[in-house]
Amino acid sequence: MTLPPLTPRPALEVGDLLRAHGAAFLAQYGPVLSATQRRALRDLAACRTAALGGHVGYCHACGHEQIAYNSCRNRHCPKCQALARARWLQREADNLLPVEYHHVVFTLPAAVAELALANPAVVYHLLFQAAAATLRLVAANPKRLGAVVSALLVLHTWGQTLQHHPHVHAVVSGGGLSCNAAGQLDAVPCWRACRPGFFLPVRVLSRVFRSQFLAGLRAAYDRGQLRFPGRLAERQTATAWPAWLATLAGQEWVVYAKPPFGGPAQVLKYLARYTHRVAISNARLVALDDGRVTFRYKDYADAGRDKLLTLPVEEFIRRFVQHVLPKGFVKVRHYGLLANRHRGDRLRVSRRLLLVVTVAAAGGGSAVVAPAARRCCCVCGSERVTYRPLPDDALVAAAGAPDSS
Repeated sequence: MTLPPLTPRPALEVGDLLRAHGAAFLAQYGPVLSATQRRALRDLAACRTAALGGHVGYCHACGHEQIAYNSCRNRHCPKCQALARARWLQREADNLLPVEYHHVVFTLPAAVAELALANPAVVYHLLFQAAAATLRLVAANPKRLGAVVSALLVLHTWGQTLQHHPHVHAVVSGGGLSCNAAGQLDAVPCWRACRPGFFLPVRVLSRVFRSQFLAGLRAAYDRGQLRFPGRLAERQTATAWPAWLATLAGQEWVVYAKPPFGGPAQVLKYLARYTHRVAISNARLVALDDGRVTFRYKDYADAGRDKLLTLPVEEFIRRFVQHVLPKGFVKVRHYGLLANRHRGDRLRVSRRLLLVVTVAAAGGGSAVVAPAARRCCCVCGSERVTYRPLPDDALVAAAGAPDSS
């Protein structure tokens, strides 16, 4: 029997850092963190240790027993995303159409990102709404495409060095169902495709995105939804606020269109990497020495070269924790043809109109999702394994032991 490949445990993990220095960080900075941020730090430190309990797996084929501690399942944990990602991809594969897909990135200016740290739920929601509205308005314009496209948006809040860098990745279909300028579908819609290799003008997307976001930000201010702690307080006055918005309106906002995907199979490959990504993976950590953390990053200002960065562990944790999202905040959202209310009907109409394309593409490039890995014996590979909870006395004896991943 061929055993599944085993992924070696990284020499250093985020959980190791938090077990060694998390308590001191919380003691010093805990009062200024949100309850969700404090919970994330504690969960990641306890993940796959005796603190969360465990179970014993017994293989009925070879008799091997394996002790494993439970996972924290926190969505910010680098080790707990594989199963959730596999299940999500299996559902998402049903929403893909046999067309070219485009990758568009909407980024907030640094000045707005600072405001987002103080108001994450409000500003991140506005980022989603502005990006979605931009795609809807520009695509519906009869001079551009005149169609409702499908759009899946994913929020990332970090850059390569863990600095705060909020942006939304949009995976958008290269065409959609015909509609009027207001975005209402035609009574008998047809499929309108983009030109091969081209989605919509980036400059137009940038201007509309800026306008939509600033309009939403003004409305949030008028409703009293924004907080201005610390040095942000100077922007809150009746004269400073409109002046600051005018400055933002005069800047160029970054909207970047990456090369298009080839089809559904390539889209799934991308989604597998990005949708359940956390701020930093364990594989990027290099060393923890004398209270300083070294990790790898790509320097995109230097042709994407791999480099090393060393930070004090307190600064590393501070940067990591600012990417913990508010409780209940949805970081992957669907719009256009994928909006929940009419998704099924609109996808059926789209597939019927694209039937010729589907037949022509049959036999290659189909979207195939690898099933979630099934539990099996790490010695013989048999799936005839049963599990029982680890006894309390064993958990007490294992307290302080390294994790079982």
